[in-house]
Amino acid sequence: EAGSEDIDILPNGLAFISSGLKYPGVKSFAPDKPGEIFLMDLNEDNPRAVELRISRGFDLASFNPHGISTYVD
Repeated sequence: EAGSEDIDILPNGLAFISSGLKYPGVKSFAPDKPGEIFLMDLNEDNPRAVELRISRGFDLASFNPHGISTYVD
């Protein structure tokens, strides 16, 4: 809805998208909403971004993702 901050696409076509970055002095479309990470399977005919659930115990209220990268082992 407000766009993404960064995207990382794996060789298998899965894309991880970070969203919700807030900078002081820059208008935020959802100032009270925490940041999010989405997953999109680019192999699908009609890819859709699906919000990933973040584990309990993580401080979602202050989650402000700036960038994203993946590590494949």
